[in-house]
Amino acid sequence: MKTAIITGITGQDGAYLSKLLLEKEYKVVGITRSLQTGSLNGLSFLGIENEVELVEANVFDLSNIIRLLEKYNPDEFYNLAAQSSVGLSFEQPIGTLEYNIISVANLLEAIRIINKKIKFYQSSSSEMYGNVAKELLPIDEKFIIHPASPYAISKAAAHWISVNYREAYKMFISSGILFNHESVLRRQNFVTKKIISSALKIKNGNMDVLKVGNTSIKRDWGYAPEYVKVMWQMLNVDEPGDYVICTGEAHTLQEFIKKVFISLDLDPARHVQFDEKLYRPVELEVIYGNPGKAKTNLNWEYDISFDELIKKLIDDEMKYQIWNNKSN
Repeated sequence: MKTAIITGITGQDGAYLSKLLLEKEYKVVGITRSLQTGSLNGLSFLGIENEVELVEANVFDLSNIIRLLEKYNPDEFYNLAAQSSVGLSFEQPIGTLEYNIISVANLLEAIRIINKKIKFYQSSSSEMYGNVAKELLPIDEKFIIHPASPYAISKAAAHWISVNYREAYKMFISSGILFNHESVLRRQNFVTKKIISSALKIKNGNMDVLKVGNTSIKRDWGYAPEYVKVMWQMLNVDEPGDYVICTGEAHTLQEFIKKVFISLDLDPARHVQFDEKLYRPVELEVIYGNPGKAKTNLNWEYDISFDELIKKLIDDEMKYQIWNNKSN
């Protein structure tokens, strides 16, 4: 039985990755900052909360990480933990930079010290590329990084730390440069979750208006349960590398909202209002990528259309709300 350690196990990707690894008969150990404050809703919703081993750990404490590696001797280490909200990073830039950068340096240094054969996955982000001129799109692995938010800056630094450890110490480190990937397990401060959960509340008469910011932005949206599959694939090929993971097409937030509301027989013109307070200081207007390298090297396939994504997210949210009401 292989052992995998996952940081950020209580988040969206951590929960779905845990489920995938358990299906592959891994022992899954999840690192969380606090067992008291960490939400286990995602693991519980997927029915796996009792199948993973949760451990409190401080990723700022190198000795703490070293002891964990000595205790569990993992085959694979998936680093999914981060302050991952772009909007929040403008409000908390120092905390975002500190956590997202120092944690990665500590994890990699601990692995270098204890066992360089541990395979490491770093969760990088498409936000690292910043505002790319439309004529240069789609983005691939060779693009110049030009981050446009404290979050993006932190992920860019963590990405290059990972590349440096791979090259300097010959460690098996792969980075998934994931574009927007959504699921019912997104936190409420993510716009797709906010839109769908609010639309359902409006449908049920529990809410009247959804307030949104800039809806002209275009994003490359995918389905998170499919994206975690490629994380595992990256650590189970012969050579490590960096991979852009995306659908290869972009849609506006306006289109996302319209499709959600129409799917629920709601009039977006009546129930959606614009609020300038929700605009970000710097906003990426359009971004999408080219997943060609992942398709060729990892045999990764993604065949969920944008309309199918919307339907899955709505259906999953309905199931989640029913489950949540029963649980409470």
